[in-house]
Amino acid sequence: MFKPTAGEKLVELLIEWGVDHIYGMPGDSINSIIEPLRKAKGKIKFIQVRHEEAGALAAAAYAKLTGKLGVCMAIAGPGAIHLLNGLYDAKLDGAPVLAITGQVETDLLGTGSFQEVNLERMFDDVAVYNQRIMSAEQLPAVVNQAIRMAYAQKGVSVLTIPDDVPRFEVGKEARHTSAFTARQTILPLMGDLQKAKELIETARQPVILAGRGAHGSRDELLLFAEKIAAPIVLTLPGKGVIPDKHPYCLGGLGLIGTRAAYEAMQETDLLLMIGTSYPFTGFLPDKAKTIQIDIEPGQIGKKYPVDVGLAGETKVTLDWLTQNVSRKEDRSFLERSADRMNKWWDKLEFQEEETSVPIKPQRVIRALQEVADDNAVLSVDVGNVTVWMARHFHMTNQQFIISSWLATLGCGLPGAIAGKIAYPHKQVFAICGDGGFAMTMADFVTAVKYELPIVVIILNNHKIAMIKFEQEVMGNIEYATNLHNPNFAQYAEACGGKGFRVENSEELLPALKSAVELNKPCIIDVVVDAQEAPMPANITFAQAAGYTKHMIKVLFEEGRLDLPPL
Repeated sequence: MFKPTAGEKLVELLIEWGVDHIYGMPGDSINSIIEPLRKAKGKIKFIQVRHEEAGALAAAAYAKLTGKLGVCMAIAGPGAIHLLNGLYDAKLDGAPVLAITGQVETDLLGTGSFQEVNLERMFDDVAVYNQRIMSAEQLPAVVNQAIRMAYAQKGVSVLTIPDDVPRFEVGKEARHTSAFTARQTILPLMGDLQKAKELIETARQPVILAGRGAHGSRDELLLFAEKIAAPIVLTLPGKGVIPDKHPYCLGGLGLIGTRAAYEAMQETDLLLMIGTSYPFTGFLPDKAKTIQIDIEPGQIGKKYPVDVGLAGETKVTLDWLTQNVSRKEDRSFLERSADRMNKWWDKLEFQEEETSVPIKPQRVIRALQEVADDNAVLSVDVGNVTVWMARHFHMTNQQFIISSWLATLGCGLPGAIAGKIAYPHKQVFAICGDGGFAMTMADFVTAVKYELPIVVIILNNHKIAMIKFEQEVMGNIEYATNLHNPNFAQYAEACGGKGFRVENSEELLPALKSAVELNKPCIIDVVVDAQEAPMPANITFAQAAGYTKHMIKVLFEEGRLDLPPL
């Protein structure tokens, strides 16, 4: 009678759960898993990355985009350690990810063997489920539980498998469980809903702040906003919840935000936080009543005081409120907010039309808007590029992914690789700064190897530009922010892709159009103005004072400002 090995059973269970690809790099302590993967390659594909961090970031991005389990794999020791950054990104952004790591053989554990690291301890903080598999009989039940927990808690599960275990046969005494996870619809307590209804009906100038948890509830959110005459402000992870040019949308908040959103927050008497636990509380109202809706009760009131907490799903909660609150007839606050937002768009459009050299970053985003399909996937890296995309790209039905809570540089390219695997028939763009792209640029060859026609747009200013701006706002002279970059277009060609070097605005749109038509991995290396600072919509006195101090220091160092005589 045929008995599968534990390695074969692991692959069988992954396929049963609907996993069709894994990101990773093969090696000695997982080769007994790699062989069953090779045999099952018609049903599950191993995507060989050039760095395990990129694999974990890709798995996290895949989970954010699809809601499905992202899976990554690494050897013991150094490979497992490299996974951590991507796994923390998944943890903080609530993405279901399974990490499978090798380990030294069971009889060598605790002996200080080659590449032995205490992986259970190392992964303890990042994982919602973290187990070492100690026998072939244990494996089926533990694998199912790991995946179930990743889905149920929207987090990271880690399985550490000693090198000898996958080679053992799974006997009839092995425990078998179900390879599915149960789902539920959660409505807040009726008493809390009634309290929220009372606050909404007495508010004169309500504002909605919608975050990641509002994705997939566009219709319900807009119906609710219309009923209570509330403009909608979006967090960065919430970008795309509603179209940016919708008359109710006031764009983002904070350093990446709009003037209209800032002013609405200053004037509101009721803040409704929907699917967000917004951390930058200095941008939230000082005296307004607050209602927070979140599927996780532990997030309610975690970062900002609330008057009513609604622990439930966004869709059903908004449905109940829309059906039960009275329609607000006074639309003056909503209309005033829309007028302010129209003026803001006019201001941004003026910036986007600038044709000077070096190219303004805003103009790059304007050109991207012209070639991006309505359903394109936009994988955005961290830094100034985040600001330009958040402000200047007008989302309709595109998907926008970023490392929002960890804000790790280097997420743009792995996210695009995952995006193209998830949606092979959609346009997929990675929008990166030069600093972020350089952190994971080795995996551009992964896109080439697997024939993934992504378009990477690099805003190349030879600086870690956001850090430069932060140093200057503190009143300091910039230091250690200059970068020495290669010609990224030539790098694309060396990898087997297509590269475009863009140094003036007339070349920008033709390069983008050519890239999307080529159907092969492309890099567009755009030389942009390093002096273009991502100024916030509302500049505080401290920021202005700090920047003034910085300029005085620069002038003194350059000998352009003399001290007054004594």
